[in-house]
Amino acid sequence: MANVFVYPRATEKAYAQSQNGVYVFNVPLDANKRDIAESVEKQYEVKVVNVTTAVQSGKAIRFNRGAKRYPGTTNRKDSKKAYVRLAEGNSIKVFAEQDAATKEEK
Repeated sequence: MANVFVYPRATEKAYAQSQNGVYVFNVPLDANKRDIAESVEKQYEVKVVNVTTAVQSGKAIRFNRGAKRYPGTTNRKDSKKAYVRLAEGNSIKVFAEQDAATKEEK
C-alpha cells in the first residue's frame, strides 16, 4: 500500500503547527507511518523526519425515525490524522495563499 493519497487539514491548529515545521494530513485508516512518509515525500518532494498518527473516533449523533418513535443513535466514521515533521530547510506551501492574503490586508 505504498501509494496513499494524503491531503492537508485546513484548520487553524494545523496552520499554527505548520509554522513550526509540523504538517497535519488526513490519511486513510489502514495507512501506516511508513506509507504516509513515502507518500508525503513523493507528493511534495520533501524529506520527512518523523510521522505521528492519531485515530479520531467517530462522533455519536442522534437521529429521529419519526414523530412518535424513540430517537436512535449512530456514529460518524472514524478519521485518521498524521502529524509529519519535515527536515530542516524543507517546507510545504500548503497555506501560501493565506499568507499572501494576510500580507496584502496589512
